[in-house]
Amino acid sequence: MSDHWPPSGNPLYCAARFCEDGKIVLAQERELIRGLHNLRPRHRGSVATIGSFDGVHLGHQAIISQLGQRALEQGLPSVAIIFEPQPHEFFSSDKAPARLMRFKEKVLALFEAGVDRVLCLQFNETLRNLSAEAFVRRILLDGLDIRHLVVGDDFRFGCDRSGDYVLLQKMGEQHGFTVEDTATLEIRGARVSSTRIREALQRGDFELAQALLGKPYRITGRVAPGRALGRQLGAPTANVRLRRYRSPLVGVYTVRTTATDGRDMACGYTELDGVANVGFRPTVEGEGARPLLEVNLFDFSGDLYGRELAVEFCHKLRDEEKFASLDILKARIAEDIDNAKCWFEQNPRKTDKK
Repeated sequence: MSDHWPPSGNPLYCAARFCEDGKIVLAQERELIRGLHNLRPRHRGSVATIGSFDGVHLGHQAIISQLGQRALEQGLPSVAIIFEPQPHEFFSSDKAPARLMRFKEKVLALFEAGVDRVLCLQFNETLRNLSAEAFVRRILLDGLDIRHLVVGDDFRFGCDRSGDYVLLQKMGEQHGFTVEDTATLEIRGARVSSTRIREALQRGDFELAQALLGKPYRITGRVAPGRALGRQLGAPTANVRLRRYRSPLVGVYTVRTTATDGRDMACGYTELDGVANVGFRPTVEGEGARPLLEVNLFDFSGDLYGRELAVEFCHKLRDEEKFASLDILKARIAEDIDNAKCWFEQNPRKTDKK
């Protein structure tokens, strides 16, 4: 499955919390901890939450906001516990739903939402077979020595999902930590969930996806050299390997992009419009190809290799197709570019409107 257990390394991110009056009340280093074996004495004593957090949507952000408030009240760091691979990927393998974001994107989004630390646990047979009680003792108590736990209202954990909120409350009373759940967040009459966002993206309903995510849907990744086929077809592309077996999007889209140098510093290539193909390139690739994001940027010529490209999806133009020849594909790409430019003329950026 995509984004298997991440390699070694432990990036730190500087951060500070602020009161409503703007005063700094607690400073923390934002830290990714990879595995229980990397926990240190300084990691003990925290306020924690647990989940997959795919998309870090508004429902997740509500949990994180509640987590941050409790961390402020207790003067402790906040920790989000996540898993690689995600549990449903472990059980369903290549039949699991497409991820909304890669591992790196998720971790950065959790930090952006306000989490101080992310503890990533490898989901394997050992973890899968832990009873709910053993999970609490080994990870929450022996590992993190939590003082408070915030979970979603449908949270289940442990072998065969035997653990629930009632069990957490019981063990909290026994071991000296408190537990609270969060109410389901509903938008437009239904629960906010990663599944609902995936369904919206598959329909090309980017307005609903943005409403559920709290921001436009984006895919980010490093621009890599390709086969230069786009150049041969009259439409050079920036290629981003998605490093996953499936994508929540497949087709041709209008996009707005921002390129960075990989350290969140703008490199000058910002807010470029374009047309993107996400998929398996059936006209030129054989069976077993992994999805690729190809972006043709309008009115741009330059070298983006090695840079991080954030691609915001705006509108679906068509499904991906297999064409009988490269000449037919070339003509269709030219048509896609014309259609995309027409869409942007009819849908200017808000800052462009007079």
